[in-house]
Amino acid sequence: MPRRRATHAGDWYSGSRNQLDGELTKWLSHAETPVTSARAIISPHAGLVYCGQTGAHGFKSINPATTRRIIVLGPSHKKYLSGCALSKCSKFETPLYDLVTDSETVAQLYKSELFTDFDVYDDENEHSLEMQYPYIAKVMQGYKDNFKIVSIIVGDVSLDHAKKYAKVLEPLLADPHTVFVVSSDFCHWGSRFSYCNVNGETNIPIWQAITNLDKLGMDTIESLNSVAFQSYLSKTSNTICGRRPILLLLATVEEHSARNPNSKSKFSFLHYSQSSKCMRPSDSSVSYASGVLTIS
Repeated sequence: MPRRRATHAGDWYSGSRNQLDGELTKWLSHAETPVTSARAIISPHAGLVYCGQTGAHGFKSINPATTRRIIVLGPSHKKYLSGCALSKCSKFETPLYDLVTDSETVAQLYKSELFTDFDVYDDENEHSLEMQYPYIAKVMQGYKDNFKIVSIIVGDVSLDHAKKYAKVLEPLLADPHTVFVVSSDFCHWGSRFSYCNVNGETNIPIWQAITNLDKLGMDTIESLNSVAFQSYLSKTSNTICGRRPILLLLATVEEHSARNPNSKSKFSFLHYSQSSKCMRPSDSSVSYASGVLTIS
């Protein structure tokens, strides 16, 4: 199996080991989180100069001492994909050190016959999963020989389809030594994104209307209701690029609750930011949010 190169290093984030380590250390030190045992996080995937501080809140919530497997779910931006695919790579390069694939879990997922292959060319072109790898490497630095990852690229997935995947993914979520990392930015606003919706709020600054639109979506995600989240997307068409990975997570949490009625799942958003504050219709911005799932 091939090694995936860190194709976005030196552009979307520093390719220097020392510089990257220093930046990640700084962002993590400034992050405040009430959670230290995340079972899943939602994390942004823009250039780290824009979203590194927001992402730190989710990653700081992971307990590296108890984590043995990390499942990374990211959307496919450049290649149309029906359903979900698994990376064909055995290792994933980062400037800190290589992450290693959990080949046993990958083999088990293939047995479900729900997953296809994501070839190396398309994998290296896609940034949504790669942007999680530096933070994973940093957080797990002291335990780098104790964990492995599974990279899942999420394409066009309906709610009914998500529920089928949820039945396969639920045993992984139920494992207290497994953490899901869901890669998603939030609203992409402006004419260059073909999205200028302010959800009817024309009497406040555009950036505030975007915030309210995103907060409504975040509240819906916190309800852990996949139908409600799908309804929110249908009503607002909010350009949340990781909406399908998020939908997959929500369906998996619902499956877990159905199988474990005494279990309590809670999702909380910890940090929100925007790349810039839009004041005029000609402006544009991308929103970032970091949230954490706990299960007790």
